[in-house]
Amino acid sequence: MKNYDKSVAAFGEAKQHIPGGVNSPVRSFRGVGGDPLFIASAKGDKVTDIDGNEYIDYVGSWGPMILGHAHPEVIKAIQQTAELGTSYGAPTLLETEMALQIKKMVPSIDMVRMVNSGTEATMSALRLARGYTGREIVVKFEGCYHGHNDSFLIKAGSGVLTLGTPDSPGVTAGTAKSTLTAKYNDLASVEALFKEYSNQIAALIIEPITGNMGVVVPSKEFIQGVRQLCTQYGAVLIFDEVMTGFRLAKGGAQEILGIVPDMTTFGKIIGGGLPVGAYGGKQEIMDQLAPKGPVYQAGTLSGNPLAMAAGLTMLKILDETPDFYQILEEKSARLQAGLEKAIAETGVKAIVNRVGSMFTLFFTEKSEVNSFDDVMTCDTARFTKFFKMSLDSGIYLAPSQFEAGFVSFAHTDEDIDKTVDAAKEAMGMI
Repeated sequence: MKNYDKSVAAFGEAKQHIPGGVNSPVRSFRGVGGDPLFIASAKGDKVTDIDGNEYIDYVGSWGPMILGHAHPEVIKAIQQTAELGTSYGAPTLLETEMALQIKKMVPSIDMVRMVNSGTEATMSALRLARGYTGREIVVKFEGCYHGHNDSFLIKAGSGVLTLGTPDSPGVTAGTAKSTLTAKYNDLASVEALFKEYSNQIAALIIEPITGNMGVVVPSKEFIQGVRQLCTQYGAVLIFDEVMTGFRLAKGGAQEILGIVPDMTTFGKIIGGGLPVGAYGGKQEIMDQLAPKGPVYQAGTLSGNPLAMAAGLTMLKILDETPDFYQILEEKSARLQAGLEKAIAETGVKAIVNRVGSMFTLFFTEKSEVNSFDDVMTCDTARFTKFFKMSLDSGIYLAPSQFEAGFVSFAHTDEDIDKTVDAAKEAMGMI
Protein backbone atom coordinates (compact mmCIF):
# COMPACT_ATOMS: atom_id res chain seq x y z
CA MET A 1 0.00 0.00 0.00
CA LYS A 2 1.29 3.45 -0.91
CA ASN A 3 2.32 6.01 1.68
CA TYR A 4 0.24 9.21 1.58
CA ASP A 5 1.51 10.86 4.77
CA LYS A 6 2.62 14.13 3.15
CA SER A 7 -0.67 14.56 1.28
CA VAL A 8 -2.61 13.88 4.49
CA ALA A 9 -0.57 16.51 6.34
CA ALA A 10 -0.89 18.99 3.49
CA PHE A 11 -4.67 18.59 3.44
CA GLY A 12 -4.83 19.14 7.19
CA GLU A 13 -2.90 22.39 6.79
CA ALA A 14 -4.96 23.50 3.78
CA LYS A 15 -8.21 23.07 5.71
CA GLN A 16 -7.02 25.73 8.15
CA HIS A 17 -6.81 28.35 5.41
CA ILE A 18 -9.03 27.27 2.48
CA PRO A 19 -12.73 26.32 2.83
CA GLY A 20 -12.80 22.52 2.90
CA GLY A 21 -9.10 22.53 2.09
CA VAL A 22 -9.67 22.81 -1.68
CA ASN A 23 -10.46 25.42 -4.29
CA SER A 24 -12.93 23.21 -6.14
CA PRO A 25 -15.17 20.83 -4.15
CA VAL A 26 -14.74 17.55 -6.04
CA ARG A 27 -10.98 17.67 -5.35
CA SER A 28 -11.69 17.02 -1.67
CA PHE A 29 -12.25 13.25 -2.22
CA ARG A 30 -15.41 13.66 -0.19
CA GLY A 31 -17.26 11.49 -2.72
CA VAL A 32 -14.88 8.58 -2.02
CA GLY A 33 -13.75 9.31 1.52
CA GLY A 34 -10.20 9.86 2.72
CA ASP A 35 -7.80 12.67 1.89
CA PRO A 36 -6.96 14.01 -1.57
CA LEU A 37 -3.61 13.65 -3.26
CA PHE A 38 -1.49 16.76 -3.50
CA ILE A 39 0.21 16.69 -6.88
CA ALA A 40 3.82 17.79 -7.24
CA SER A 41 4.39 17.30 -10.96
CA ALA A 42 3.08 15.73 -14.15
CA LYS A 43 4.56 14.55 -17.42
CA GLY A 44 2.98 12.68 -20.30
CA ASP A 45 0.29 10.34 -18.95
CA LYS A 46 1.69 10.34 -15.39
CA VAL A 47 1.23 12.49 -12.29
CA THR A 48 3.39 12.35 -9.16
CA ASP A 49 2.18 13.31 -5.69
CA ILE A 50 4.19 15.02 -2.94
CA ASP A 51 4.87 11.63 -1.33
CA GLY A 52 6.66 10.57 -4.53
CA ASN A 53 3.95 8.17 -5.72
CA GLU A 54 3.49 8.00 -9.50
CA TYR A 55 0.14 7.31 -11.16
CA ILE A 56 -1.19 6.69 -14.65
CA ASP A 57 -3.54 9.65 -14.97
CA TYR A 58 -7.09 9.47 -16.36
CA VAL A 59 -8.20 12.82 -14.87
CA GLY A 60 -6.00 14.93 -17.14
CA SER A 61 -6.86 18.13 -15.25
CA TRP A 62 -10.52 17.20 -15.94
CA GLY A 63 -10.07 17.00 -19.67
CA PRO A 64 -7.71 19.54 -21.23
CA MET A 65 -4.56 17.41 -21.22
CA ILE A 66 -5.42 15.64 -24.45
CA LEU A 67 -1.75 15.66 -25.49
CA GLY A 68 -0.59 14.57 -22.05
CA HIS A 69 0.96 16.74 -19.36
CA ALA A 70 3.76 19.24 -20.00
CA HIS A 71 3.80 18.76 -23.76
CA PRO A 72 7.10 20.32 -24.91
CA GLU A 73 5.56 22.50 -27.64
CA VAL A 74 2.91 23.86 -25.30
CA ILE A 75 5.44 24.57 -22.55
CA LYS A 76 7.71 26.31 -25.06
CA ALA A 77 4.84 28.51 -26.24
CA ILE A 78 4.05 29.53 -22.65
CA GLN A 79 7.68 30.29 -21.86
CA GLN A 80 8.26 32.36 -24.99
CA THR A 81 5.07 34.34 -24.46
CA ALA A 82 5.74 34.92 -20.75
CA GLU A 83 9.06 36.54 -21.61
CA LEU A 84 7.11 39.24 -23.46
CA GLY A 85 4.74 39.90 -20.55
CA THR A 86 1.92 37.94 -18.93
CA SER A 87 -1.05 40.29 -19.29
CA TYR A 88 -1.78 43.59 -21.05
CA GLY A 89 -5.50 44.24 -20.75
CA ALA A 90 -5.33 45.18 -24.43
CA PRO A 91 -5.86 43.36 -27.74
CA THR A 92 -3.22 40.99 -29.08
CA LEU A 93 -2.78 39.21 -32.39
CA LEU A 94 -3.02 35.89 -30.58
CA GLU A 95 -6.71 36.49 -29.81
CA THR A 96 -7.62 36.90 -33.47
CA GLU A 97 -5.51 33.89 -34.40
CA MET A 98 -7.32 31.83 -31.77
CA ALA A 99 -10.72 32.96 -33.08
CA LEU A 100 -9.75 31.97 -36.62
CA GLN A 101 -8.53 28.54 -35.44
CA ILE A 102 -11.76 27.86 -33.54
CA LYS A 103 -13.86 28.93 -36.53
CA LYS A 104 -11.82 26.69 -38.81
CA MET A 105 -12.38 23.63 -36.63
CA VAL A 106 -16.02 24.31 -35.66
CA PRO A 107 -18.03 25.45 -38.71
CA SER A 108 -21.10 26.49 -36.66
CA ILE A 109 -19.08 29.37 -35.19
CA ASP A 110 -19.21 32.72 -37.02
CA MET A 111 -17.75 34.77 -34.20
CA VAL A 112 -16.23 33.92 -30.81
CA ARG A 113 -15.58 35.80 -27.56
CA MET A 114 -12.85 34.68 -25.14
CA VAL A 115 -13.41 34.56 -21.37
CA ASN A 116 -11.58 33.03 -18.41
CA SER A 117 -13.46 29.86 -17.52
CA GLY A 118 -16.18 27.49 -18.64
CA THR A 119 -18.51 29.00 -16.04
CA GLU A 120 -17.96 32.47 -17.52
CA ALA A 121 -18.62 31.09 -20.98
CA THR A 122 -21.94 29.47 -20.14
CA MET A 123 -23.06 32.36 -17.94
CA SER A 124 -22.28 34.86 -20.69
CA ALA A 125 -23.93 32.72 -23.36
CA LEU A 126 -27.15 32.66 -21.35
CA ARG A 127 -27.14 36.43 -20.85
CA LEU A 128 -26.57 36.90 -24.57
CA ALA A 129 -29.38 34.49 -25.46
CA ARG A 130 -31.75 36.37 -23.16
CA GLY A 131 -30.71 39.70 -24.62
CA TYR A 132 -31.04 38.41 -28.17
CA THR A 133 -34.50 36.89 -27.69
CA GLY A 134 -35.91 39.32 -25.14
CA ARG A 135 -37.02 36.31 -23.08
CA GLU A 136 -36.05 35.13 -19.59
CA ILE A 137 -36.58 31.39 -19.16
CA VAL A 138 -33.81 28.83 -19.69
CA VAL A 139 -34.14 25.06 -20.04
CA LYS A 140 -31.42 22.75 -18.71
CA PHE A 141 -31.23 19.02 -17.99
CA GLU A 142 -31.02 16.95 -14.82
CA GLY A 143 -27.45 15.88 -14.16
CA CYS A 144 -25.88 18.33 -16.61
CA TYR A 145 -23.40 20.78 -15.12
CA HIS A 146 -22.61 24.11 -16.76
CA GLY A 147 -20.54 25.80 -14.08
CA HIS A 148 -21.50 27.42 -10.81
CA ASN A 149 -23.56 30.32 -12.10
CA ASP A 150 -26.85 30.56 -10.17
CA SER A 151 -29.00 29.47 -13.11
CA PHE A 152 -27.08 26.21 -13.48
CA LEU A 153 -27.18 24.94 -9.90
CA ILE A 154 -30.68 23.52 -10.29
CA LYS A 155 -30.46 19.69 -10.33
CA ALA A 156 -26.85 19.89 -11.50
CA GLY A 157 -24.16 17.31 -12.15
CA SER A 158 -20.39 17.21 -11.48
CA GLY A 159 -19.36 18.16 -7.93
CA VAL A 160 -22.92 19.09 -7.01
CA LEU A 161 -24.00 15.52 -7.76
CA THR A 162 -20.85 13.96 -6.30
CA LEU A 163 -21.24 15.70 -2.94
CA GLY A 164 -24.99 15.20 -2.79
CA THR A 165 -25.52 18.94 -2.55
CA PRO A 166 -29.13 20.05 -3.06
CA ASP A 167 -29.98 23.15 -5.07
CA SER A 168 -27.42 25.57 -3.67
CA PRO A 169 -28.23 28.04 -0.90
CA GLY A 170 -27.67 31.52 -2.27
CA VAL A 171 -29.61 30.85 -5.46
CA THR A 172 -32.57 33.22 -5.40
CA ALA A 173 -36.15 32.11 -5.88
CA GLY A 174 -36.39 34.34 -8.94
CA THR A 175 -33.42 32.63 -10.56
CA ALA A 176 -34.77 29.19 -9.77
CA LYS A 177 -38.14 30.17 -11.20
CA SER A 178 -36.57 31.16 -14.53
CA THR A 179 -34.69 27.86 -14.87
CA LEU A 180 -36.69 24.86 -16.08
CA THR A 181 -35.32 21.33 -15.87
CA ALA A 182 -35.97 18.53 -18.35
CA LYS A 183 -34.87 14.90 -18.40
CA TYR A 184 -31.89 13.98 -20.56
CA ASN A 185 -32.79 11.57 -23.38
CA ASP A 186 -36.50 12.16 -22.70
CA LEU A 187 -37.82 14.29 -25.57
CA ALA A 188 -41.36 14.29 -24.19
CA SER A 189 -40.17 16.17 -21.09
CA VAL A 190 -38.66 18.87 -23.33
CA GLU A 191 -41.76 19.09 -25.52
CA ALA A 192 -43.95 19.58 -22.45
CA LEU A 193 -41.89 22.57 -21.29
CA PHE A 194 -41.89 24.22 -24.69
CA LYS A 195 -45.64 23.81 -25.02
CA GLU A 196 -46.26 25.33 -21.59
CA TYR A 197 -43.75 28.19 -21.90
CA SER A 198 -43.78 28.52 -25.68
CA ASN A 199 -42.97 32.23 -26.09
CA GLN A 200 -40.95 32.64 -22.88
CA ILE A 201 -37.96 30.33 -23.40
CA ALA A 202 -34.79 32.19 -24.35
CA ALA A 203 -32.46 29.22 -24.57
CA LEU A 204 -31.96 25.54 -24.03
CA ILE A 205 -28.49 24.56 -22.84
CA ILE A 206 -27.25 20.99 -22.95
CA GLU A 207 -24.11 18.90 -22.73
CA PRO A 208 -24.53 17.26 -26.17
CA ILE A 209 -22.66 14.25 -24.78
CA THR A 210 -22.54 14.42 -21.01
CA GLY A 211 -19.46 14.15 -18.85
CA ASN A 212 -20.67 15.67 -15.61
CA MET A 213 -22.88 12.75 -14.58
CA GLY A 214 -20.50 10.40 -16.31
CA VAL A 215 -20.53 9.76 -20.04
CA VAL A 216 -24.10 9.51 -21.33
CA VAL A 217 -24.88 9.58 -25.06
CA PRO A 218 -28.04 11.14 -26.49
CA SER A 219 -30.27 9.12 -28.77
CA LYS A 220 -30.53 10.36 -32.34
CA GLU A 221 -34.25 11.03 -31.90
CA PHE A 222 -33.66 13.02 -28.71
CA ILE A 223 -30.90 15.34 -29.92
CA GLN A 224 -32.56 15.95 -33.28
CA GLY A 225 -35.84 16.64 -31.49
CA VAL A 226 -34.17 19.17 -29.21
CA ARG A 227 -32.79 20.98 -32.25
CA GLN A 228 -36.20 21.00 -33.93
CA LEU A 229 -38.00 22.30 -30.84
CA CYS A 230 -35.57 25.20 -30.42
CA THR A 231 -36.03 26.14 -34.07
CA GLN A 232 -39.81 25.82 -33.87
CA TYR A 233 -40.16 27.97 -30.75
CA GLY A 234 -37.40 30.50 -31.50
CA ALA A 235 -35.17 29.49 -28.59
CA VAL A 236 -31.38 29.58 -28.79
CA LEU A 237 -29.84 26.09 -28.70
CA ILE A 238 -26.59 26.23 -26.71
CA PHE A 239 -24.20 23.28 -26.79
CA ASP A 240 -21.99 23.24 -23.72
CA GLU A 241 -18.82 21.78 -25.20
CA VAL A 242 -16.53 22.95 -22.41
CA MET A 243 -15.63 19.30 -21.91
CA THR A 244 -16.33 17.73 -25.33
CA GLY A 245 -15.08 20.54 -27.56
CA PHE A 246 -11.95 19.47 -29.47
CA ARG A 247 -11.77 16.45 -27.14
CA LEU A 248 -14.07 14.11 -29.10
CA ALA A 249 -13.33 15.39 -32.61
CA LYS A 250 -11.95 18.49 -34.32
CA GLY A 251 -15.50 19.85 -34.38
CA GLY A 252 -16.46 18.45 -30.99
CA ALA A 253 -19.64 16.56 -30.12
CA GLN A 254 -21.65 18.53 -32.68
CA GLU A 255 -19.51 17.04 -35.44
CA ILE A 256 -20.13 13.51 -34.15
CA LEU A 257 -23.86 14.06 -33.66
CA GLY A 258 -24.43 15.99 -36.89
CA ILE A 259 -26.30 18.79 -35.11
CA VAL A 260 -25.69 22.52 -35.64
CA PRO A 261 -26.32 24.54 -32.46
CA ASP A 262 -26.94 28.29 -32.43
CA MET A 263 -24.22 28.86 -29.84
CA THR A 264 -21.39 26.81 -28.35
CA THR A 265 -19.39 27.23 -25.17
CA PHE A 266 -15.79 26.06 -24.86
CA GLY A 267 -13.09 25.69 -22.22
CA LYS A 268 -10.49 23.14 -21.13
CA ILE A 269 -8.41 22.37 -24.22
CA ILE A 270 -8.40 25.87 -25.74
CA GLY A 271 -6.25 27.05 -22.82
CA GLY A 272 -3.71 24.26 -23.12
CA GLY A 273 -4.07 23.69 -19.38
CA LEU A 274 -4.34 27.36 -18.41
CA PRO A 275 -7.59 29.05 -17.28
CA VAL A 276 -9.78 29.84 -20.27
CA GLY A 277 -13.27 29.79 -21.71
CA ALA A 278 -15.02 30.97 -24.86
CA TYR A 279 -18.45 31.20 -26.40
CA GLY A 280 -19.43 31.69 -29.99
CA GLY A 281 -22.11 31.13 -32.56
CA LYS A 282 -24.19 32.78 -35.24
CA GLN A 283 -23.13 36.30 -36.16
CA GLU A 284 -26.60 37.75 -35.68
CA ILE A 285 -26.49 36.60 -32.05
CA MET A 286 -22.88 37.51 -31.36
CA ASP A 287 -23.43 41.00 -32.85
CA GLN A 288 -25.56 41.76 -29.79
CA LEU A 289 -22.46 41.78 -27.58
CA ALA A 290 -20.88 45.03 -26.40
CA PRO A 291 -19.22 47.07 -27.73
CA LYS A 292 -21.12 46.40 -30.96
CA GLY A 293 -24.44 45.56 -29.30
CA PRO A 294 -26.24 46.25 -26.00
CA VAL A 295 -25.46 43.01 -24.08
CA TYR A 296 -22.54 43.70 -21.74
CA GLN A 297 -19.78 41.26 -20.86
CA ALA A 298 -16.16 42.04 -20.04
CA GLY A 299 -13.02 40.64 -18.42
CA THR A 300 -9.57 42.07 -17.76
CA LEU A 301 -7.86 38.73 -18.35
CA SER A 302 -10.05 37.58 -21.25
CA GLY A 303 -7.81 36.50 -24.11
CA ASN A 304 -4.81 36.36 -21.77
CA PRO A 305 -1.69 35.91 -23.94
CA LEU A 306 -0.36 32.92 -21.98
CA ALA A 307 -3.63 31.01 -22.32
CA MET A 308 -3.95 32.00 -25.99
CA ALA A 309 -0.43 30.84 -26.78
CA ALA A 310 -0.83 27.52 -24.96
CA GLY A 311 -4.28 26.80 -26.33
CA LEU A 312 -3.49 27.84 -29.88
CA THR A 313 -0.44 25.59 -29.90
CA MET A 314 -2.55 22.68 -28.67
CA LEU A 315 -5.36 23.25 -31.17
CA LYS A 316 -2.92 23.43 -34.07
CA ILE A 317 -1.38 20.12 -33.03
CA LEU A 318 -4.85 18.53 -32.92
CA ASP A 319 -5.72 20.05 -36.29
CA GLU A 320 -2.49 19.24 -38.08
CA THR A 321 -1.40 15.85 -36.69
CA PRO A 322 -2.37 13.14 -39.22
CA ASP A 323 -4.93 10.67 -37.84
CA PHE A 324 -4.77 12.26 -34.38
CA TYR A 325 -8.32 11.37 -33.40
CA GLN A 326 -8.13 7.92 -34.98
CA ILE A 327 -5.04 7.08 -32.93
CA LEU A 328 -6.72 8.42 -29.79
CA GLU A 329 -9.80 6.34 -30.60
CA GLU A 330 -7.69 3.19 -30.85
CA LYS A 331 -6.10 3.85 -27.46
CA SER A 332 -9.48 4.50 -25.89
CA ALA A 333 -11.06 1.44 -27.50
CA ARG A 334 -8.21 -0.68 -26.12
CA LEU A 335 -9.01 0.55 -22.60
CA GLN A 336 -12.75 -0.06 -23.02
CA ALA A 337 -12.23 -3.57 -24.40
CA GLY A 338 -9.90 -4.42 -21.53
CA LEU A 339 -12.30 -3.11 -18.89
CA GLU A 340 -15.24 -4.95 -20.43
CA LYS A 341 -13.25 -8.17 -20.52
CA ALA A 342 -12.38 -7.70 -16.84
CA ILE A 343 -16.06 -7.12 -16.03
CA ALA A 344 -17.01 -10.32 -17.84
CA GLU A 345 -14.30 -12.40 -16.19
CA THR A 346 -14.94 -11.16 -12.65
CA GLY A 347 -18.73 -10.99 -12.90
CA VAL A 348 -18.86 -7.56 -11.26
CA LYS A 349 -22.00 -5.55 -12.03
CA ALA A 350 -20.67 -2.72 -14.17
CA ILE A 351 -20.71 -1.28 -17.68
CA VAL A 352 -18.47 1.08 -19.63
CA ASN A 353 -19.87 4.08 -21.50
CA ARG A 354 -17.41 5.69 -23.92
CA VAL A 355 -17.35 8.22 -26.73
CA GLY A 356 -13.94 8.88 -28.20
CA SER A 357 -11.44 9.52 -25.43
CA MET A 358 -14.08 10.12 -22.72
CA PHE A 359 -15.29 7.15 -20.67
CA THR A 360 -17.06 6.20 -17.45
CA LEU A 361 -17.07 2.88 -15.64
CA PHE A 362 -20.51 2.71 -14.03
CA PHE A 363 -21.02 0.23 -11.19
CA THR A 364 -24.66 -0.63 -11.79
CA GLU A 365 -26.88 -3.63 -12.43
CA LYS A 366 -28.39 -1.80 -15.38
CA SER A 367 -27.48 -3.10 -18.82
CA GLU A 368 -27.45 0.48 -20.16
CA VAL A 369 -26.93 3.96 -18.70
CA ASN A 370 -28.78 6.48 -20.83
CA SER A 371 -30.25 8.95 -18.34
CA PHE A 372 -29.85 10.68 -15.01
CA ASP A 373 -32.16 8.11 -13.43
CA ASP A 374 -29.94 5.31 -14.74
CA VAL A 375 -26.86 7.05 -13.34
CA MET A 376 -28.47 7.28 -9.92
CA THR A 377 -28.73 3.47 -9.72
CA CYS A 378 -24.94 3.21 -9.43
CA ASP A 379 -23.36 1.54 -6.43
CA THR A 380 -21.20 4.37 -5.10
CA ALA A 381 -19.86 2.25 -2.22
CA ARG A 382 -18.50 -0.27 -4.72
CA PHE A 383 -17.01 2.53 -6.82
CA THR A 384 -15.29 3.90 -3.71
CA LYS A 385 -13.62 0.54 -3.05
CA PHE A 386 -12.60 0.27 -6.69
CA PHE A 387 -11.24 3.82 -6.69
CA LYS A 388 -9.09 3.30 -3.61
CA MET A 389 -7.71 -0.01 -4.83
CA SER A 390 -6.91 1.54 -8.19
CA LEU A 391 -5.11 4.41 -6.49
CA ASP A 392 -2.99 1.99 -4.49
CA SER A 393 -2.16 0.25 -7.78
CA GLY A 394 -0.97 3.50 -9.32
CA ILE A 395 -4.09 4.39 -11.33
CA TYR A 396 -5.47 7.90 -10.85
CA LEU A 397 -9.18 8.14 -11.62
CA ALA A 398 -11.65 10.94 -10.94
CA PRO A 399 -12.71 10.69 -7.26
CA SER A 400 -16.38 10.34 -8.15
CA GLN A 401 -18.65 7.78 -9.78
CA PHE A 402 -20.30 10.67 -11.59
CA GLU A 403 -17.40 12.00 -13.64
CA ALA A 404 -15.80 11.16 -16.97
CA GLY A 405 -12.33 9.74 -17.38
CA PHE A 406 -10.01 10.93 -20.13
CA VAL A 407 -7.48 9.13 -22.32
CA SER A 408 -4.64 11.24 -23.72
CA PHE A 409 -2.43 10.91 -26.75
CA ALA A 410 0.42 10.21 -24.31
CA HIS A 411 -1.16 7.03 -22.91
CA THR A 412 0.80 4.02 -24.09
CA ASP A 413 -0.50 0.54 -24.77
CA GLU A 414 1.65 -0.68 -21.90
CA ASP A 415 0.09 1.78 -19.44
CA ILE A 416 -3.41 1.00 -20.68
CA ASP A 417 -2.75 -2.71 -20.17
CA LYS A 418 -1.43 -2.00 -16.66
CA THR A 419 -4.63 -0.09 -15.98
CA VAL A 420 -6.75 -3.02 -17.14
CA ASP A 421 -4.77 -5.48 -15.01
CA ALA A 422 -5.19 -3.27 -11.94
CA ALA A 423 -8.91 -2.87 -12.68
CA LYS A 424 -9.40 -6.62 -13.01
CA GLU A 425 -7.64 -7.21 -9.70
CA ALA A 426 -9.79 -4.61 -7.98
CA MET A 427 -13.01 -5.91 -9.53
CA GLY A 428 -12.21 -9.37 -8.26
CA MET A 429 -12.02 -8.06 -4.68
CA ILE A 430 -15.00 -5.73 -4.44
